[in-house]
Amino acid sequence: MQTTTTSPTSAVVTGAARGIGRGIAELMVARGHRVVLTDVDAAGVARTAEEIGGAAGLAHDVRDPEGHRAVAAEAARHGRLVAWFNNAGIGDDGRLSEQSEDQVRRLVEVNLLGVMWGMRAALETFGAAGGDIVNTASLAGLGPVPGYAVYAATKAGVVSLTASVDAETPRGVRVHCVCPDVVQTAMLTEGHTHDSLGSRIAHSGGRILSVEEVAQQAVGLVGSRRVVRSVPGHRGAVTRVAMLAPSVSRHAMGVVARMGKRTIAREH
Repeated sequence: MQTTTTSPTSAVVTGAARGIGRGIAELMVARGHRVVLTDVDAAGVARTAEEIGGAAGLAHDVRDPEGHRAVAAEAARHGRLVAWFNNAGIGDDGRLSEQSEDQVRRLVEVNLLGVMWGMRAALETFGAAGGDIVNTASLAGLGPVPGYAVYAATKAGVVSLTASVDAETPRGVRVHCVCPDVVQTAMLTEGHTHDSLGSRIAHSGGRILSVEEVAQQAVGLVGSRRVVRSVPGHRGAVTRVAMLAPSVSRHAMGVVARMGKRTIAREH
């Protein structure tokens, strides 16, 4: 009786020490892939990789293009690279006029340039069979979000980059982004200033998403032709409409911010 063996496959998840990245990595391990987890938190990502059965947990600053190539090489040691998740990101809030030059530069370099370097490393490493790139964007990238101007701009860049690169790559390569609404992660508390405009909008009454449901939506994009997925779907449609009528949405955002202020007051 002839038996067949399946060649091992690998995947990369950045920003995977905790939160959405950890959730994605767990699901990809469960699918049978050898997953390389990366994060700026060296101890945290090593611990997470061990806990979930990852192939490796690497210290990695996504602002460094060469670091992405080293991650790709590590993944290739464990099997054919089939999926790369650009999940690492930061979420400092604040009006453009309020943020320091260092904050603005860090947001752009981590959230946008970091995704670019990851996509390039994945594209250089995928074989003839191709693979999937999944970028973690945000609902903020689909419309105006006062109080999060720079963050929203970086995520809008990720959405645009995703669509453009998907259109310019061979058919065997599929590029996607997931755009979640507010998620219950450390970023929700660590990246927010208490009672700021951005914090008020984030707490304006919509349901806070769980890490697990966003991770499932991100992993569910693998193998599909879907380019942009909003979570939840109806919120994406509402946000896009706001982009078409910015003068109207400016007034609406004032109402939303007042709702969020009341929510914050109740929670504290």
